[in-house]
Amino acid sequence: MNGMLDLAGLTKLVESGDIDTVVVAFTDMQGRLIGKRITGHFFLSSVVKETHACNYLLACDMEMEPVPGFKIASWDKGYGDFVMKPDLDTLRLVPWLEKTALVLTDVLNEDGTPAAHAPRSILKHQLKRLADRGWCAKKGSELEFYCYNESYAELQAKGYRDMTRSGSYSEDYHIFQTTKEEPLIRAIRNGMDACGIPVETSKGEWGPGQEEINFIYDEALRMADNHVIYKNGAKEIAYLQDKAITFMAKPTFEHAGSSCHIHSSLWQIDGDKALFSDASDPQGMSPIMRSYVAGLLAGARDMTYFLAPFINSYKRFQSGSFAPTKAAWSMDNRTAGFRVVGHGKGIRIECRIPGADCNPYLAFAAMVAAGLNGIDKKMELPPVLAGNVYENKRAQDVPKTLRDAIKYLDKSKLLRAAFGDEVIDHYVHAATWEQSEYDRRVTDWEVQRLFERV
Repeated sequence: MNGMLDLAGLTKLVESGDIDTVVVAFTDMQGRLIGKRITGHFFLSSVVKETHACNYLLACDMEMEPVPGFKIASWDKGYGDFVMKPDLDTLRLVPWLEKTALVLTDVLNEDGTPAAHAPRSILKHQLKRLADRGWCAKKGSELEFYCYNESYAELQAKGYRDMTRSGSYSEDYHIFQTTKEEPLIRAIRNGMDACGIPVETSKGEWGPGQEEINFIYDEALRMADNHVIYKNGAKEIAYLQDKAITFMAKPTFEHAGSSCHIHSSLWQIDGDKALFSDASDPQGMSPIMRSYVAGLLAGARDMTYFLAPFINSYKRFQSGSFAPTKAAWSMDNRTAGFRVVGHGKGIRIECRIPGADCNPYLAFAAMVAAGLNGIDKKMELPPVLAGNVYENKRAQDVPKTLRDAIKYLDKSKLLRAAFGDEVIDHYVHAATWEQSEYDRRVTDWEVQRLFERV
C-alpha cells in the first residue's frame, strides 16, 4: 500500500537521509496520539524493540492533569513507566512532515503483558474473541469536522468567539462551496493516501464549513489505527496552512454537530465470507446479523459512554438534526440510531450514535462486545421501525447526558463481562472526573442569563 513501510524500507530511507525522525505514538483515553519523536538511527538501534513512557498518560484528563483515584497509576504508586511496543505493521511515511515516519505502539506492562486499560488493548481483546471463532470485524468510521479560515492560535486568542468558518451556508454535497475549501481538503485527502490510508471520498456536510472525508472499509484494528492517524494528521495539515479544524461533537449551538457514523459487519477470516448476508431473507440479513444488531440495541445504553465520552457529546443529540435520539433500528432511515445499509456481501449496520469526538478503539470494542452478546444469547431482533423515529415513543432513548451514560456503564453486566471490572472501573472513574470538572465550572450562558437579572 502506498505510504506503508517495512523495517528494511525504513532502514534504507534513514541511511539515505530521506527519513531522520520517527514519531512513536499510542492513543490515550481521549483518542489523541501521545508519544515521542525519535531520531531515525536511534529508532533502528533501540526503539524498534520498545521505549517507555509515564503511566500517568492513561490516567489523566484532557488537560493532562494527573487524576487522583485511579488504581492503575497514582502519586502513591509513584507514577512509574509502561512499555510502548511498536507495531511495525503500522509503520508508514508522514508526507506532510519533513523526513518523518510514524509507527503506532501497543501499551504493555513492565512484565510484557498488555495494559488492559489501554484503548488499543481493549479493542484487540474483543477482536481476539472473534478470531477464536474464525471471524473478523470490518469497520468504516465516517468523520465529520468543521473548517475555519483562522489558525488555532488566532481562534484561541479570541476565546473561540466570532470564528470565521470556511463557509457561510449549508454545503451538504455542494461542489462550489467545497471548492473554496479544496486547498485544505485536497491536501488532507492526498496526504492520507500517501500515508497508507486509502481515501474514498470527501464531501460537504450539512453545516456551514462542515466537511466529511471517508476511507475504504477495512479490518477493525486497521480502521481504528487509520482513524486516529487521520484525525491527528488532518489537524497538522490545517495547522501548516494557518487554518483550523475541529472534531468537537457540537462546536456551536446553532449548527449541526459532527458525527462519526460507524459501519460494521462480520466476516470469516478464511475465505472472506460475509457473515451478515443472506439472500433468502427478505431484508438480506443473516441470523447472525439479526442477533448482532439485537445485541447492539440491547447494549446501546451501556456502551453510550464509549460512543459519546464528553459533556459536549450529548449536546449533539437533538431531534431533527440527523443525530439520533433513539436506540432503534431501521432500513436505510437516518432518523434511527442504527441503520441497515448495503446489500449482498456489502450489507452492514451503521451506528449513528457516536460523535466525531469518540475514541475509535473504545467505540469499536464496545460494539463488538454488544454484538457478540446478542449472538451468544441468540437475541431476537425487534420489529423494524419506519418513518420519523425521533417521534416514535416506543423506541428506547439514547442517554441524554454524560451523567446518565456513566450510570449505565457502571452498572453494565455486559461490558464488565467483556472488558473486565478493572477496565470498566478505570473508565467510570475517568468519566466521573470529567463530569465533576464540568459541574464546578461557570459557563458564559449562566453569566449572560443571570448576571443582571437575578
